[in-house]
Amino acid sequence: MTQTTQKICAGDIRSASRLIRDLEDKRPEARLRLRQLFPHTGRSFIIGITGSPGAGKSTLADALIGELRKRKKTVGVLAVDPSSPFSGGALLGDRVRMLRHAEDEDVFIRSLATRGALGGLAHAAGDAIHVMEAMGKDVILVETVGIGQQELDIIHHAHSIVVVLVPGMGDEIQTMKAGVMEIADVFVINKADRPGAKQLKTELTSLLNASPHGPRDWIPPIVSIGNLYEPESFAKKTAELMDAVAKHHAHLVVSGQLAERTERKAVMEITDALRACILEPVIERLITDGELKKIVGKIQNRETDPYTEAEAIARRFLNTGETP
Repeated sequence: MTQTTQKICAGDIRSASRLIRDLEDKRPEARLRLRQLFPHTGRSFIIGITGSPGAGKSTLADALIGELRKRKKTVGVLAVDPSSPFSGGALLGDRVRMLRHAEDEDVFIRSLATRGALGGLAHAAGDAIHVMEAMGKDVILVETVGIGQQELDIIHHAHSIVVVLVPGMGDEIQTMKAGVMEIADVFVINKADRPGAKQLKTELTSLLNASPHGPRDWIPPIVSIGNLYEPESFAKKTAELMDAVAKHHAHLVVSGQLAERTERKAVMEITDALRACILEPVIERLITDGELKKIVGKIQNRETDPYTEAEAIARRFLNTGETP
């Protein structure tokens, strides 16, 4: 075990932050360090927090950190932010709302930039989760960037998924019908003191009741959380939310679905690893040689098609043994 690996496994925040940064930058040595950390992963409970932009996901994550710390749990937080068009880095940095936990050595908060990734998560999210697992965090909160209907990648990384809705935004139910509803394990109606909260809960309940459920299936509970500036009520509802998530985790264990979700996570991990080892070097080689630009031009002019070119590139790099 290298010194860096030892430090991360001991919970050293600087070493963990440096490795996550290097993984974002795709440094070759970072991948080697991640391999050394992998045997120390897999013991954290991962909670995904997703929903539309402006739904209050960061505020909710901040409240959950406080609740988890009351329960003596160590916490890792991965906040995925939109990328800066200038630096490529996370626009919001290490979320201002969460900085009150910055001096707590049992809380590690890290932002990642999407860098053009679709699906609500950054490409390095899975790797960053592994780093936090190796640090020994009991619970890892993953807050997605918030892009509505495409925000489904979180199902490949989290054990329990919290979908956050806000009354009055107009597209809550439509978004759920488009796919987000199917991934929710717990629904939160945030800012429930606003007009329309009761109607939203009624509509959501009707949709859940209309969905087919077996006798042993998990039916997502709905937790309404009101005004942040009413601390006592807000804290009580945050505790209720954490209880709901804990019950879902217990259901996963008893039903055997936790193993299924862990398997799904492993499938995504090998898929991502193959993409990093095979696809990305090939594309980089084509860009460096100027070949990709020529192929794109031919496709634009309808001199060829992307399927023929892709098959030719695959034969060239995979069958001939040519090194990317």
